[in-house]
Amino acid sequence: MQKIYLDFETYYDVQLSLTKMSTVQYVNHPDFKVWGVGIKVEDGETEWYNEEETPEILAQINWANTAVVCHNTLFDAYILTQYFSCVPAFYYDTAAMSRGLYPNMSASLANACKREFPNDETKRKGEELVNAKGVRDLDPELDAQIGGYCIQDVDLTYELFQNYMISYPDKELRIIDLTVRMFVEPKLMLDRGSLIAYKDDIIERTAAAIEASGITREILASQVKFKDHLESLGIVVPTKKSPTTGKQIPAFGKNDSAYIQMCNMYPEHKHVWEAREMVKSRIEETRAQRFIDSTNPDGTFSIPLRYYAAHTGRFGGADKINLQNLPRGSKLRTALMAPEGQKLYIADLSNIEARMLAWLSKEYDLLEAFRTGRDVYCEFASQIYGRTITKDDKLERYVGKTAILGLGYGMGADKFQATLKTGTPSVEVTDDTAKNIVMQYRGMYPNIPRLWSGMKDSLFQMINPRGIGLSYGPLTIKRKALELPNGMRLSYPNLRYEAGQFVYNTEREYIRTHGPRVTENVVQALARLVITDQMLEIQDMPEVDIVLQVHDEIIAIGSDQDSDATMDRIINAMRTAPEWCQDLPLDAEGGVSQVYDK
Repeated sequence: MQKIYLDFETYYDVQLSLTKMSTVQYVNHPDFKVWGVGIKVEDGETEWYNEEETPEILAQINWANTAVVCHNTLFDAYILTQYFSCVPAFYYDTAAMSRGLYPNMSASLANACKREFPNDETKRKGEELVNAKGVRDLDPELDAQIGGYCIQDVDLTYELFQNYMISYPDKELRIIDLTVRMFVEPKLMLDRGSLIAYKDDIIERTAAAIEASGITREILASQVKFKDHLESLGIVVPTKKSPTTGKQIPAFGKNDSAYIQMCNMYPEHKHVWEAREMVKSRIEETRAQRFIDSTNPDGTFSIPLRYYAAHTGRFGGADKINLQNLPRGSKLRTALMAPEGQKLYIADLSNIEARMLAWLSKEYDLLEAFRTGRDVYCEFASQIYGRTITKDDKLERYVGKTAILGLGYGMGADKFQATLKTGTPSVEVTDDTAKNIVMQYRGMYPNIPRLWSGMKDSLFQMINPRGIGLSYGPLTIKRKALELPNGMRLSYPNLRYEAGQFVYNTEREYIRTHGPRVTENVVQALARLVITDQMLEIQDMPEVDIVLQVHDEIIAIGSDQDSDATMDRIINAMRTAPEWCQDLPLDAEGGVSQVYDK
């Protein structure tokens, strides 16, 4: 299969740009225009093809036998597939590979080249594109400038790709391909009409709430003006320390305990509290509009997932949409649906992080509980309350669940107490009770605190040359990194031990870390490996295609024929652990639906 390195250059202006629009909006806008394309076939010379030449050269390529390599492939491949109807056999993305190799660092072409070729000033991205802003039709001189700029970008992408491919795992390349494919070859439909009605209803309810409050939208939306208004009513406004400035600011967050307490103290101002929340919480309205704006002309919905959005490898949002934080049962979820004659197959891994933590720490009693299908939340809740807790004891089980899912990463009593209070449902426990629960957890599962110590030791080994190459379970110690079973790394750039603590820093931030936090990183990274392995196995099934991955869920689409048998195959695949953790007990559940409603 031949490789083609490709980069489109397109018209843009103040309003028509990717800073203002999603890719789908931009490419489908009536004013969208391709200036030309840069193409490099294998290691041949890179050529620039202008506006008139582009369709002809693209039509000459055998795309069924071609893999494309781009930097930010979601964009270029979307133009290629949706605008020119060219569908390659495989998609590579050097921006995605850069995020995988250098998590938490900029994956822009300019920064990637500086990082990869620090001593080669010839490998630097040009800036000629700025000269063409707002110029719809290029004159020969500007066409030559843009062409040269594009050729340089293609050549830099080629050079990056050669370096990245030396060590990039094949399975991860398949995940990148699948991520791109979800976006540029969409199969999910969007119920656009229901979302428009939903958005209009939000606007109407917000307007009604503002009117009922007797306060203007301007006052409700402003921290300062809202504070002044409350004080004019004789209300003492609670404050909190700003996490950025350290100064005292009004505690107006909807989850701030002091704010919740103030609202409860003044029930006569219920309409004010409700209006404030609706004015400040416009996220559902905004999300609905973005979904509406990002629908393809044929009614399909391109799934924008950001590969390696975190250094643990988890997916994140992309293209101005984050599908990773859609509430279950929300209108946004149920607006995503299968086309007629097909179904969505929605499968969810059960307790994957808790299971992985138990496996990694060799907490065999907890593993056995998972293996035999016992309810570990109820079991721990029974220890807390000194009596048998069942699923019918919802509040008590919730406390047990919060403990199992939260205390494994070193959470202390104060944070555990606050987590319970701000959770759904809200549960209040005394200081002593919270401390006792934390001690009970650590006493019942002693290998987990030992794992924290082991991860602290691994931090020392990452900065000690004698520690390089040592193993810790499925991990291998590398310089300032932990190598995962598939060859990817959990990186801690510039890791050092100073003033009694471990710190590392990325291009964006200075980060403190410690044993429990590294434990959390490792567990999440290993859980992600399990899920991505399962994604590839399911994608290899001829009857389905993966269309979305959210947290521990895998969503596929396929025929509505023999749906029970297909669902069983998917569930069985998700219950099968990879070779590197064959004794990890996995479980999954799922169902078949016309809409994404699980």
